[in-house]
Amino acid sequence: MKRIVNYKEKNLYAIIYDRYADLIYHRCYSFCDTDAEAKDLTQDIFIKAYLKLHTFTENVSFKSWLYTLAYRFCVNYINRNKAKRIEKLSENIDNINELKIEISDENLYSMRVSGLEKALNLITPEDRMILLLKYRDDVAIKELAENLKIGESAVKMRLKRAKYRLVDMYKSNL
Repeated sequence: MKRIVNYKEKNLYAIIYDRYADLIYHRCYSFCDTDAEAKDLTQDIFIKAYLKLHTFTENVSFKSWLYTLAYRFCVNYINRNKAKRIEKLSENIDNINELKIEISDENLYSMRVSGLEKALNLITPEDRMILLLKYRDDVAIKELAENLKIGESAVKMRLKRAKYRLVDMYKSNL
């Protein structure tokens, strides 16, 4: 990374692209409906990553940094594109009583894959992002906090709320 940033060795960026392009493509594809759209998003993310490479610090892994950039880019893309926007549920987060029900990780693991995929597509992109990072990509709470630039307790609360909404959406669409 230092050689790319400090010495403008742009040809080294091709190695990074080759290493991570498929991974980023699959993340993008989970946010959109078509192969072409996912490929476009992947290209845009790698351009943005190249332009932001100077902000990369070695206190997190490059893969994690790139994933976070990709997820944020895809979430922003969905939010900007109203035709693609997933309708948000009208739900009052201030009603903390619903969060007193603890959703265990085992509940998530026992869901049927087809129902889980459907429920994931119906929750907000932000909820989907944090759940996928935690449970599919196995990113630690500490690393999520660093990447999202929030405290660990905030990450835990977001995960708790996202799990609740996912399970609720899953149950209502059985």
